[in-house]
Amino acid sequence: MEGRKRIVGWGVLALWVIVIALAAPLASKLGDVQRDRAVDYLPASADSTQVAKITEQMPGGESTDLVLVYHREGGLTAADRASAAREVEAVAAEYPLTSVPRPVPSEDGTTLLYAVSSTEPGTDEVARDAFVHDVRERVSGEVGGSGALATDASEVYGSLDGPLLYTTVAVVAILLIVIYRSPFLWLVPLTVAGVADYLSMAVTYALHQGFDISVSGQSTGVMTILVFGAGTDYALLLVSRYREELRRIPRPYDAMVAALRGCGPAVLASSGTVALGMLCLLAADMNSSRGMGPTAAVGVLCALVAMLTLLPALLVVLGRRVFWPLIPAYGSPPKAARRSLFAAMGSSAGRRPLAVLLTGAAALAALALGVLNLPGAIKQEDSFSSTPEAVTAMKTLAAAYPQMGTQPITVVAREAASVGVLERVRAAEGVARVDIARSGGGWSEISVVASHAPQSAGETATIRELRSALGEGVYVGGPSAEQLDMADTSTSDQRIVVPLVLVVVLIVLVVLLRSLVAPLILVAAVVAVWGAALGIGGLVFEGFFGFEGTDPGLALLSFVFLVALGVDYGIFLMHRMREECLNGLEPGPAALAALRSTGGVIASAGLVLAATFAVLINMPMVQLAELGFVIAVGVLLDTFLVRTYLVTSASVLLGRRVWWPGPLAKKPSSTAGSESERLPVRV
Repeated sequence: MEGRKRIVGWGVLALWVIVIALAAPLASKLGDVQRDRAVDYLPASADSTQVAKITEQMPGGESTDLVLVYHREGGLTAADRASAAREVEAVAAEYPLTSVPRPVPSEDGTTLLYAVSSTEPGTDEVARDAFVHDVRERVSGEVGGSGALATDASEVYGSLDGPLLYTTVAVVAILLIVIYRSPFLWLVPLTVAGVADYLSMAVTYALHQGFDISVSGQSTGVMTILVFGAGTDYALLLVSRYREELRRIPRPYDAMVAALRGCGPAVLASSGTVALGMLCLLAADMNSSRGMGPTAAVGVLCALVAMLTLLPALLVVLGRRVFWPLIPAYGSPPKAARRSLFAAMGSSAGRRPLAVLLTGAAALAALALGVLNLPGAIKQEDSFSSTPEAVTAMKTLAAAYPQMGTQPITVVAREAASVGVLERVRAAEGVARVDIARSGGGWSEISVVASHAPQSAGETATIRELRSALGEGVYVGGPSAEQLDMADTSTSDQRIVVPLVLVVVLIVLVVLLRSLVAPLILVAAVVAVWGAALGIGGLVFEGFFGFEGTDPGLALLSFVFLVALGVDYGIFLMHRMREECLNGLEPGPAALAALRSTGGVIASAGLVLAATFAVLINMPMVQLAELGFVIAVGVLLDTFLVRTYLVTSASVLLGRRVWWPGPLAKKPSSTAGSESERLPVRV
């Protein structure tokens, strides 16, 4: 019989080998469909998105816009100007340009700019990057503009995959070694997480091919973090329970079956909640947010499948020796009971629950006030933690042309109406120069230079004025309009996605816990954590990290991740608390017992998850660094303050009312729950 059971384990491993073999061709193609163009991040319905789509269809396709910047501190000489003219002529001779570049000198004579736009690269990112690099080699000045920024951003995202994966693996490995205190055991969940990450890449590619979901560097990076973070959490819970079962069950196979029956339902419920929360992002209008929803859900579900099938099979095949040197021998007693940190925390919450609850709530509210200190929407040039050439060029332009726009606003109108549109654009307030760049395919592209600096309040007012004055059928886009649309749409998406996430999570918790009050406590707690974590970001982003702004999507994405992941730990704690109540304990003692039994595992899981998201802080994109910081801080607050003190103290204060209107709210303390009501979950 035991040999047959071991064959089952080997059979599962063989099945996974087949799965990985089938997934390999798909996973290797994910990089080919990853896109980091502006249109892949823009709102689906925005004016700037329509401009990008229309210009792609015009003769020559999408244009790549560059600004060539020649600068000398003491003032440009005649030789400098002549050399710049020759270099620009050489670029124009090599590439078809949409218009003849004209020199625009600064008032102080230190700077000269040429606007260069070509349709030859089209929508192909590789061709665009080659064009930008070739221009940079041909000219002695700095090369900026939206095309150069896109190339620099693409290179940054392209460089993330390796460092992000290696750093994440190293962080998880170190934490697992510390937690397990074994030279071998840590390799098993880490290997399984790597397999899950590879599988998630294949599934994401298949979803892109089948449903055309947006795949960006940001979404795939976050997916990797989720696979390793959430997957390791599930592994910690399973291995902890498996170790317990090995002490009372002689055969590893039977011990694993018992462990899966014990913690499997909680892991399934928590991962399902996270996946559903992520899928709520499909309701967002922002392409980047909507694309991140399914990729994040894929990461969580692939981690779940791997940790509930591949990990158990490996552990069963390896047997007890994988725990060396702390091998759990059959019949050995569990570790001697000792007063743990979480027992002490739970006791303090139980002695003065009202004081603990009020103090904790006040602390979170005070931290949330830091939101008022968040810097404004980030500008394109401030999106990099390093300083690529495109950013250097934009800063040079901002200093030399303080009262003039240095990147064009693009207006597209029907070709038949282009003359009238051109006149209305010229008459609009804040417009310095207007040119028709090209026409074709029934559309005309009009290049507008504002009389204000890029992404300034004056230029924003000009964009809004143009959209208001030009009316239906005329679209206003360009880099600054894209940033404006992102900010406006992020606000709109929050009003839709935030309530949707709260409703979905609340419904899942109500069904799972068979109560209304307990789910409301958990949801209120994670919302408070989100506010506090975002507030801490407001206190440190500018002063400590030097970030000049915040990504418009930060609030929404951090909310979805923190609510979904925070409820994860709430499920583990409340599930155990409900089991203790079914076994006869009052909610107060049950909450303390649940905290003592699950606190260590939840703390380990929280540390791993926070550490994996903290990896993003060192990435060279400010948006990723901010998102990683807020989520990491939020997970730590949730693990060590909210779960430990606030949820516990609220449960003690409410007593049986915490389970209202379920049967546990009325159950007498002397009667344990029936067998059908007992929960098999012990984490």
